[in-house]
Amino acid sequence: MGIIGLGYVGFPLAVEFAGAGFRVVGIDVNPTKVKVVNHGGSHIPDVSPDQVSPLVKSGNLEATTDFAVLAGCDAVSICVPTPLNKTKNPDVSFILSASEQIKQYLHPGQLIVLESTTYPGTTEELIRPMLEETGLKAGRDFFLAFSPERVDPGNKVYTIRNTPKVIGASTPACLERAAAYYEQIVDKVVAVSSTDAAEMVKLLENTFRSVNIALVNEVALMCDVLGIDVWEVIDAAASKPFGYMRFMPGPGLGGHCIPIDPHYLSWKLKSLNYYARFIELAGEINSRMPDYVVLKVIGALNGIEQSVKGSRILVLGVAYKKDIDDVRESPALDVIRLLQDRGGEVSFSDPFVNELAMKDKVHVSRQLTPELLKNMHCVVLTTDHSAYDYEMIRKNARLIVDTRNAFGSRGMVSDSIIKL
Repeated sequence: MGIIGLGYVGFPLAVEFAGAGFRVVGIDVNPTKVKVVNHGGSHIPDVSPDQVSPLVKSGNLEATTDFAVLAGCDAVSICVPTPLNKTKNPDVSFILSASEQIKQYLHPGQLIVLESTTYPGTTEELIRPMLEETGLKAGRDFFLAFSPERVDPGNKVYTIRNTPKVIGASTPACLERAAAYYEQIVDKVVAVSSTDAAEMVKLLENTFRSVNIALVNEVALMCDVLGIDVWEVIDAAASKPFGYMRFMPGPGLGGHCIPIDPHYLSWKLKSLNYYARFIELAGEINSRMPDYVVLKVIGALNGIEQSVKGSRILVLGVAYKKDIDDVRESPALDVIRLLQDRGGEVSFSDPFVNELAMKDKVHVSRQLTPELLKNMHCVVLTTDHSAYDYEMIRKNARLIVDTRNAFGSRGMVSDSIIKL
């Protein structure tokens, strides 16, 4: 079987299938990733080289940049990026490119599954017609399905195996084949009536988080205006055993899914003359949180009679969530940029991110030491990491602005800490 795209979704999937005894070839346009995999290594923190090496040695797992290997694959999963363009419209070019490659090597009996998050209608309106140009028909000659990825980087509890897999397909025959495919590596398959429904499931999941995080972020803003401790309010509300789910405020949204996926749904609905107000409002609130964080930093520095311009500011944590190296859409990047724009001398420390391109310069993560903390005018906490010694940070930083994100903990208690 073939897995197109060896990123946070595709590579763990390839390892899971290979570990179940299948011969898997991963296809990626990045030769560096391919080289790492073929040498038994891993470029994804959730996958250990100890898992990869024996699979490569046994011949169950290999990687290549050559799409011609698809001719020998009985099943193909598409796990490519689906970003937004500058106008926040869906960019499905990677999906179309992968589908064009599959089209060249499509053969009878082959199963094609799209896992990349996209808007309802993509599988049936874009991929199916393209593949059927070969003269082969979905449900008769080949099988087509959509199964949204549910990967949560850094999650040690819910893995591919114990996370239910939603599947929607073009025909009943396609659904039967796709279900049999995933039943080899997951404990439970959840079938829905169509690929459109399966595509909508993924967007609902991520829109749910986006809207609720936006709500609690706005509550944090309101509590700030009212002079109320938002954390006290959240803790008390969470004591209710029914009808309430705890969400946490933070500096914004990060990762590929939550900041991006709801806009796929909003874009689709605009084409049908429907305005998704909740999605648009949530996006607006969450995208403005880095500006609010910067205002907190400005206020904190003013309190010690220090302007942002010329201030030495250390940002702790640039990954978008705890204990991972993923900086995609991380709000910390916006916080850094905004502080730099105001003349701040900004550096960062993150045990999982070695370097970061900021403006026209590549910055290297700084080793977190008491001396470094003492030399900073302000320390901004944006992401939790297990490797941080928070007591050491508290003792040595002269000014802390704690804005850790919605995936993080409440934070520390100190007179020198300005909370979100």
